[in-house]
Amino acid sequence: MRNDQPLLVLNCGSSSIKFALFQAGAGALPRRPWCNGKVQGIGGPAPDFGARSIAVRPVRLDPAHPYRDALRLILEHVQQQLHGRAPLLVAHRVVHGGSRHFTAVRIDAALLAELHGYIPLAPLHQPFALEAIQILLQHYPQVPQVACFDTGFHHDLPTVEQLLPLPYAWFERGLRRYGFHGLSYSYLAIAVAERHGQIARGRTIVAHLGSGASLCALHNLRSVATTMGFSALDGLMMGTRSGAIDPGVLLYLMEVEKIGPAELGQLLYHQSGLIGVSGLSADPRVLLQHEHDPGQRGEQARLALALYVQRIIAEIGSLTARLGGLDLLVFSAGIGEHNAPIRERICAGLAFLGVKLDAQANACHATVISRNDSPVVVGVEPTNEEWIAARDGWAVVTGQAVAQ
Repeated sequence: MRNDQPLLVLNCGSSSIKFALFQAGAGALPRRPWCNGKVQGIGGPAPDFGARSIAVRPVRLDPAHPYRDALRLILEHVQQQLHGRAPLLVAHRVVHGGSRHFTAVRIDAALLAELHGYIPLAPLHQPFALEAIQILLQHYPQVPQVACFDTGFHHDLPTVEQLLPLPYAWFERGLRRYGFHGLSYSYLAIAVAERHGQIARGRTIVAHLGSGASLCALHNLRSVATTMGFSALDGLMMGTRSGAIDPGVLLYLMEVEKIGPAELGQLLYHQSGLIGVSGLSADPRVLLQHEHDPGQRGEQARLALALYVQRIIAEIGSLTARLGGLDLLVFSAGIGEHNAPIRERICAGLAFLGVKLDAQANACHATVISRNDSPVVVGVEPTNEEWIAARDGWAVVTGQAVAQ
């Protein structure tokens, strides 16, 4: 097997596709791709495409098949970068592996059919990753494809953290808490140990705050509790997703308001969270610009941000209780890495834990944003899901063990 060909990674969501090309070699796989980019805004009014060698530009996508058209743009760009060669492998971020799949695995027809059964558990991501796999099977029929599962990092959660308070027979049938954002947490477990040393092996909480959001409690760099559960809808309030909600509300909506399953799914996944409460935007940056507006618009923007921050603070408190204290809090993903006002408000609500923020360090997104006298170290760490997928995919096709 040649090792001078790039590895292609695809990270597919409902409104974006990220890609990255990593160069395999005799040594360790580089953490930074030599080419990467994304198409975003898929299905919306103004999609755009950008890559390392291409400035972000608006694109027109086939309205009947926008996702497939976006993938076509990426594959054309990849082909140009590879000068017509095929990649050595294609590694896919697949959000849900169910109760059977928690390590990266080469994709075959049987696995692909099984993964389709998990679409209801991750409807914003699973179907798009599977569609990309099917397209790539036609585009590169001889190239091995590998599925890397977001649920994998949490597969050895303590049993009590996996259980739902339902009859035990349902747990035996696979109705359990799985946890998500595992590729991100896999990378961050490596990165925080490298940056913070021994303290990272203690009581650590990582906050993956993006359009989807979750928290993970780590002890000795392993997942011991997380906020997402059976589906990627659970836990924190998100951009368009409700997060955890009283199940009585759902019964009321179905029984009294006569909302059917499809409409309920649309409500909880696409019309709730920040966009639902604010009525304005799913992006905290936009809401921060409008929170002082007069009238109802400003009021709803303030309420949306306040609820968003409050839910994060409450869940950090809950995970801290499970850890028996907190040594290190790390922010990551789009909001966590780049939104200083949100981090500031969260940390202000954690003063009861002794958190003391360095305002200047926070404003410039420093790797450590807590004061020297803060008993809890607070950091900012960029995530790198694509490298984890490339690393694990490379290990699958070469038979190499992944260093833990």
